Amino acid sequence: MQVAVWDTYVTKKDGTIMHFDIIVPAAITDAAVIYNYGRDYLKSKNQEGQPLTSHECQFCHVEQVRTEWQNEIKEKGVFIYEMENCK
Repeated sequence: MQVAVWDTYVTKKDGTIMHFDIIVPAAITDAAVIYNYGRDYLKSKNQEGQPLTSHECQFCHVEQVRTEWQNEIKEKGVFIYEMENCK
């Protein structure tokens, strides 16, 4: 399966920058759908209401799905890859 990686940087409520990737099947190209996945993730991290638009989240590239992402993408439609300040 090919997946699209959307590089995302969101300013948290404390002013630090969260860096994560939103990873979805490559067939999903509607940015609004991607942003909604990101907003759901932010809500799960108590960062609800923080801006998540084309300024914070942009398509990066397409790659082959990694084994560790596959089940979650099949179940939820998305995998969030946390990189910086996501805890």
